[in-house]
Amino acid sequence: MSWGTELWDQFDNLEKHTQWGIDVLEKYIKFVKERTEIELSYAKQLRNLSKKYQPKKNSKEEEEYRYTSTRAFLATLNEMNDYAGQHEVISENMTSLIIGELTRYVQELKQERKSHFHDGRKAQQHIETCWKQLEASKRRFERDCKEADRAQQYFEKMDADINVTKADVEKARQQAQLRHQMAEDSKAEYSSTLQKFNSEQHDHYYTHIPNIFQKIQEMEERRIVRIGESMKTFADVDRQVIPIIGKCLDEITKAAESVDHKNDSQMVIEAFKSGFEPPGDVDFEDFTQPMKRTVSESSLSNSRGDGKYEPKFGGKSKGKLWPFIKKNKSPKQQKEPLSHRFNEFMTSKPKIHCFRSLKRGLSLKLGAGPEDFSNLPPEQRRKKLQQKVDELNKDIQKEMDQRDALTKMKDVYIKNPQMGDAASVDHRLSELEQNIEKLRLEVQKFEGWLAEVEGRLPSRTEQARRQSGLYEAQNTSAVNSCAQDRESPDGSYTEEQSQETEMKVPATDFDDEFDDEEPLPTIGTCKALYTFEGQNEGTISVAEGEMLYVIEEDKGDGWTRIRRNEDEEGYVPTSYVEVYLDKNAKGAMTYI
Repeated sequence: MSWGTELWDQFDNLEKHTQWGIDVLEKYIKFVKERTEIELSYAKQLRNLSKKYQPKKNSKEEEEYRYTSTRAFLATLNEMNDYAGQHEVISENMTSLIIGELTRYVQELKQERKSHFHDGRKAQQHIETCWKQLEASKRRFERDCKEADRAQQYFEKMDADINVTKADVEKARQQAQLRHQMAEDSKAEYSSTLQKFNSEQHDHYYTHIPNIFQKIQEMEERRIVRIGESMKTFADVDRQVIPIIGKCLDEITKAAESVDHKNDSQMVIEAFKSGFEPPGDVDFEDFTQPMKRTVSESSLSNSRGDGKYEPKFGGKSKGKLWPFIKKNKSPKQQKEPLSHRFNEFMTSKPKIHCFRSLKRGLSLKLGAGPEDFSNLPPEQRRKKLQQKVDELNKDIQKEMDQRDALTKMKDVYIKNPQMGDAASVDHRLSELEQNIEKLRLEVQKFEGWLAEVEGRLPSRTEQARRQSGLYEAQNTSAVNSCAQDRESPDGSYTEEQSQETEMKVPATDFDDEFDDEEPLPTIGTCKALYTFEGQNEGTISVAEGEMLYVIEEDKGDGWTRIRRNEDEEGYVPTSYVEVYLDKNAKGAMTYI
């Protein structure tokens, strides 16, 4: 089935149809372009949505993301960000594989169509010219024949007339013969032109036009195949990202399954546990004997009025009601000026205690707590101090890593002076040494406070410390005298002490504990990929294929700390070993 034979007389309709095919192709390109814009807009909205609900750095929201439910939500936000990236991939692939390719193809198609129809019009013009030549030859032959008939009739009329001279008759005869000759010439020309036209017409309708229409048909069929392939590509682009989108959804499902309500409940306990004992029973006050009336130290009025707190490490705290009960203010007290209330407060207690409590309350309201976190309950204070010690140790480790790196660089400069001046790093090394020393002093300070607060929490300490007799030695009048400053009138717990009542801890007890430092726990295993000769101090030699224990990960300096046995441990280059970390060992906390 060919357009050249079936549609030989439909030149104009074919021209309109092929133009419609190009319009359809351009319409499809416009459709895909709008689809890519929708994908980009959708991806942008998803990214903005994910960014909107991301926790802000150094804010309270960031602290809330330690729970499993909020971590799962954070994982969902991250996966939605990756999900949006896949829609951007869809847009990019459609733009390059469909829009770009089809746009170039449409330009080529227009040029090819223009060329084919130009050839068709040229063939039509040629056959029309031949037809006009045939018509002109035919009209000329017809005119000459009529002229010859008239000349013959005139000659016969002149020949029959006796009054006409012989010369006129001869002239008429010659004219008739001339016209007959012209008619014969016109007939011959007409016959030749007719044969030529028939030949041209045959070639036109059986050769030229079929060839041109066949090319137009092939062009149109290629266009149809191309748009079909583009539609298939349209589906394939979506299908290619389905596995990745499926992985994103699987990760969201995995994060949802990781939500642990028991763990979150335990974290709430760890976050808000104060470490105080519940209040003890209120003693009976016997008012039937006026001369022996006394005010119980654990009475409700004492806990509300004086605000004194006497810590008892071995038993229950008596009358400790301030975490749950607050004294209601009368309307008169609420309207009373702050200066009058301050003067009344100053006269009700020792001035030094009032000044410290007032200073503590002002500092808390201004958001600037004491450095030792003494404004917090014991358990929360212990966690803050432990966190501070960990942060300082990390800072020390970073400084030591920089120092070690600079030391190695200095050794390289000493061995190879052409690579640099070894003296140029001395100033930076001295700065790092000073920083390390300052940080170590800070660690000692916070460890002292941590030891102090752990001394007041027997349930959180080790068995050896319980047996050391520290609490029995300190649970005397010195502790009771310094406990007067622990409780402020508004119920906040403070740790500020005067120099006269500060609890002294024997240094020898803690020195022994810190000297007996336990070895670092293993966090995984590793396999030596190459042989390493540890010749420098702090390194360890390993043989290829040897299995060892990992006790410290690479902190960015290219070295990993490993252990062969209890006596042999050191650093090896990270690139020399293949590490297998134990996930259960990560994040393990030990309380000293």
